[in-house]
Amino acid sequence: MVDLRIFSVRESRHRIHNPLTERQLADLGERLDLPAGTRFLDLACGSGEMLSTWARDHGVTGRGVDLNPDFVAAARARADELGVGDAVRFVEADAAGYVADEPVDVGACVGATWIGGGVPGTLDLLRRSVRPGGMLLVGEPYWRVIPTSPAALAACGVESADAYLALPELLASFGGLGYDVVEMVCATEESWDRYMAPQWLTMRRWADTHPDDELHDDVRRLLATEPQQYAAGARVHFGWGVFALIAR
Repeated sequence: MVDLRIFSVRESRHRIHNPLTERQLADLGERLDLPAGTRFLDLACGSGEMLSTWARDHGVTGRGVDLNPDFVAAARARADELGVGDAVRFVEADAAGYVADEPVDVGACVGATWIGGGVPGTLDLLRRSVRPGGMLLVGEPYWRVIPTSPAALAACGVESADAYLALPELLASFGGLGYDVVEMVCATEESWDRYMAPQWLTMRRWADTHPDDELHDDVRRLLATEPQQYAAGARVHFGWGVFALIAR
């Protein structure tokens, strides 16, 4: 099981826990043209930036669910900072298997499809909470350049290129599952850099000030290897996108 404390350390200064910029996230909210009062469920919501900023900018309401207590605390603080604490609620819970008490207009899982065992299972989970005709938002990696050598596969953290699809095949797979793709926004190399590189400074400062912490050696190992691995792996090979879907 992944140690959530590592994420709490490395992404403690992040509001968005994926390779989208604030501008990209805001643009997506504008393009979706969500009416005020749209009911939202965001599974594995991280620090809740999407839900809180869209509540401020578009009047959405809803609930975010995440297992990491540090991220949930940050989400609640951010909602209060933006003045939307009455419109959105954040729950510390396992998003895997989480279903809303009442149907929502939008169900989202942006970058954590492992909660459903992959894209198909996650879409099925979200659909259980979304009203007929509602929208699903899913964030998922795809191959921008398919790795072929063992070294490239290792740098990407996978054993086989079958771990992900190229973008055309990913979009086609949504259709095969019974969904129309109605909008998308995709990461760029620059937005990948803005997601990954700040983590290294955060980890270095944390390691310098926590020499006796039990996570110290793990963080130091990440610092020693991750920049090179990222440059050879994710930055070259991975795309990443948020895809808006409506069932056919």
